[in-house]
Amino acid sequence: MIVRILGEGQFRLDDDSSAKLTVLDKDVDAAVHAGDEAVFKMALGAAVKLVRETGAPVPDDEFVTADYILPFSDATIDEVRKLLTDGTIHSDPTAP
Repeated sequence: MIVRILGEGQFRLDDDSSAKLTVLDKDVDAAVHAGDEAVFKMALGAAVKLVRETGAPVPDDEFVTADYILPFSDATIDEVRKLLTDGTIHSDPTAP
């Protein structure tokens, strides 16, 4: 699986790490829907850490499509909601 962390790059994950990421993704999604910023930060942080520590960086000159995209590591729930709604993400969630 290829995972992109916005603002950082892409990583290639093995099947075991991909399965762990799927579980963390469900936690991130549930926290976004519940509006629980603390759980969101914890789950997103764990997901980003997993990808960074277990993934192999994809070289910049290798063009592959990401199977999964994680928001940047310090994203807020509001920023992720905006990303999910219109496909854009801003450092200021009130920005148009």
